[in-house]
Amino acid sequence: MKSVWKAIASNVSKSSAGADKLQWACALAQLQEHRSTLLAEPRNSDDRRLLKFGYRVYSQADEDGILHEIFRRVGEGNRTFVELGSGDGLENNTLFLLVQGWRGLWIEGSARRAAAAAKNVRSCIAQDQLRVQHHVVTAANVDRAIQKLGPGEDVSLLSIDLDGNDYHILCAIRSISPRAIVAEYNAKFPRDMHWVMEYRETHRWDSTDYFGASLKALESLLAGRGYSLVGCNLLGTNGFFVRNDLVSDAFCRPFTAENHYEPPRYYLRAAYQSGFPPGFGPFRSEVPGR
Repeated sequence: MKSVWKAIASNVSKSSAGADKLQWACALAQLQEHRSTLLAEPRNSDDRRLLKFGYRVYSQADEDGILHEIFRRVGEGNRTFVELGSGDGLENNTLFLLVQGWRGLWIEGSARRAAAAAKNVRSCIAQDQLRVQHHVVTAANVDRAIQKLGPGEDVSLLSIDLDGNDYHILCAIRSISPRAIVAEYNAKFPRDMHWVMEYRETHRWDSTDYFGASLKALESLLAGRGYSLVGCNLLGTNGFFVRNDLVSDAFCRPFTAENHYEPPRYYLRAAYQSGFPPGFGPFRSEVPGR
């Protein structure tokens, strides 16, 4: 009798799991349809806008595709990067660039995540393609750290996602002039509002919406440093900036938060998932026979 009840319980469990999977699949299909609807809006018909070029390989959402399109337009330079807040290395803005042969520096404030990153991408480290450093960056030490650990002054990309003092850290970086910058913004604040959280060296994100700076604040800061805001991603998490000497007519004007702001759509992150947990290992990317 016990075996019968076990079999019944097992069948009920499988049925419940199957129903959950079906509900999730339906919800995911709706999210993907909603994403397509957003991208089909008339404002996105201008090919100079970046939203429709977004896709995910290793980024949290559509950042990989947007960065690929930016560098297609402005050139890749020496194909180097610095990423502040690189996480465990399996989901960030520059792992896809590593796969394409770029080299650079990851700085991560969490010792646990930095150790995980060093393990996850050890093949890139062994080939001197990447340096992973556990370092809690502050306004006082970030520029010195980049000078000491980075790939040089002529960096192609700076990515910053620190969940807090991002604006103040950006203010303090003077030793590099990247071709492009991707920076997290706080989309809670409307497109025309200048808002920056107070600098606190010991700040740690508490999983609330108190973090970073508004897009308008970042636009103003980086405009004074010679950069133009050329777009945001669909989720409203990252703004993309290009050095003024590289902009030309390749992007949608005006280069303002009023034009490029995207509201918070964090719920869309699931629409970019591949269906499997992220992983990384040795690979080949060259075409056989060449």
